[in-house]
Amino acid sequence: KVLLVGAGPGDPGLLTLRGYEALRQADVVLYDALVHSVVVNYADRAEKVFVGKLPHAKHCKAPDQDEINRKLVEYARQGKRVVRLKGGDPFVFGRGGEEAEYLRNHDIAFEIISGVSAGFAVPAFAGIPVTDRRFTSAVVFVTAHENPEKQSISVDWKKLAQLQATLVCFMGVKSLPEVARQLVQGGKPSSTPVCVIEWGTLARQRVVEGTLQNIALRAQSEKIESPALTVIGEVVSLRKTLDWFGRKPLIGKRILITRATADAGPFRSMLEAEGAVVCEAPMIKIEPARNPDPLDREIKERISRFGWILFTSVHAVEHFFSRLKSLGLDSRALGKSKIAAVGDKTTEALRAYGLEPDLVPRAFHSRELLRELQEKYFVRGQKFLWPRADIAPLDLKTELEQAGAEVTDIILYHTIADPEGQRRVAEILNAGPLDYAVFTSGSGVKNFFKGVSAKEIQQIKDKVVSIGPQTSQALREFKVSILAEAKQHNLDGLLQTLQDLSVGISTVSGKVSEPLRRGAVQPQRSAVKEDLKKKPEAAAPKSPLASRVQEAKARIQSHAPRTAAPKVQRFAPRPRRAK
Repeated sequence: KVLLVGAGPGDPGLLTLRGYEALRQADVVLYDALVHSVVVNYADRAEKVFVGKLPHAKHCKAPDQDEINRKLVEYARQGKRVVRLKGGDPFVFGRGGEEAEYLRNHDIAFEIISGVSAGFAVPAFAGIPVTDRRFTSAVVFVTAHENPEKQSISVDWKKLAQLQATLVCFMGVKSLPEVARQLVQGGKPSSTPVCVIEWGTLARQRVVEGTLQNIALRAQSEKIESPALTVIGEVVSLRKTLDWFGRKPLIGKRILITRATADAGPFRSMLEAEGAVVCEAPMIKIEPARNPDPLDREIKERISRFGWILFTSVHAVEHFFSRLKSLGLDSRALGKSKIAAVGDKTTEALRAYGLEPDLVPRAFHSRELLRELQEKYFVRGQKFLWPRADIAPLDLKTELEQAGAEVTDIILYHTIADPEGQRRVAEILNAGPLDYAVFTSGSGVKNFFKGVSAKEIQQIKDKVVSIGPQTSQALREFKVSILAEAKQHNLDGLLQTLQDLSVGISTVSGKVSEPLRRGAVQPQRSAVKEDLKKKPEAAAPKSPLASRVQEAKARIQSHAPRTAAPKVQRFAPRPRRAK
């Protein structure tokens, strides 16, 4: 059986639930170029076959439609569950009808799983409703790139010019000058608003506005390329008030994250939800201990003798309970042992196994754990089990033993360098300048600065953001200048710090930085730019971005930098409700 699945317009969050379920059950996935890699990877157990055409790839021959059709039949006849994954909706300029007909002619069962079409989703992400009863109650989806094998062009642009309808043009960047010319010749006013949206629904979305008279030149000057969608009609004027995506605090910011691939997903999603372009270059890989026997022996023979079990990372939790399960045990095996967890994510991981930690230190590092253990509990004579990473500093064990405790530490997993991530750094930097480079662990710092070139290190100078003191210390060992360190040492605090930086707060002077005043780089912010030009003092209070600047200033000014690290600006978390 073959399932023709619409992947949506780009943002992985716009994939339908049925589409997701189809991917999870697939044996083979044939996917197009514009399908997001996150969506493709939902089919984690499937064979993945790329059948798309890469934009501007002149030397890479893409499979033609006949070849794709044959592959669908071939895989289906092998008894495999086949997903044909297409951008947008398979039946909207997606050749889904051709493929379904070919399958029917070859007696292959198929199913259509509709997707969110770019025709209305992309304009929505630019703040444009394709219909609005004040302007028009009709919308026309049209392609400006027809089948080259057809004898004649079927789209009569001059007739379309007579309609009181919004025109949404797919695949029309190259033909934009001709489309505009024919619409004007057909009677459409040259002053009709037009908007071209490149990479719609994604963080790299760019928007160029104009009229039928000047849109072709504006799109050319901004170097707009495929994939792009053009909206023509009076509804485009609503973008001035309805733009929401372009107002996100991290919109268009290129942010390098160095977390392990297995850990990067949640943070990547947090950043993308705020509009960031996330560049992943994992510096570490996590692998289970090569010899699990020591832990297995402690679990089977002596687990009940430990008064405390210390979990200092999410990985420790996951690998510990994986070993527990492999031995046919569950959390009941821990008996009356108390549990300590460092960090909110570690706490969440324990709760997933039905366990509530007895101690979670206020600050998310081992020194604070040690301090609170000694302050709140009787440590002398206690037996501690500490399943840890191979590279974990042994200060915790040493100081507990000095306080009279007995500590059994067992290497549960290994943290190793990821050479693929180190190679990716060059690709990321060649693609364009970064706004921020984010580090979340000392091991990630060491592998980065030992594995990349001096030229690449120079390119992230003054752009480094740290999650907390231990990571900052590792950065200082490599004489790296730190732009900012999160006050709250977790992913939420790190996100808040990046948001504060992005709205224009300088970590040195506290002044509004120049990126907000750039014109053509981010057309989404054109309204803010014009306000600043016309009335600098009066415009600021009305702008959402200006309000964020004022809030961020207040947060920063209320927290002086630590004397031990005068170069690092620490940001305060948002206030929490009192418990």
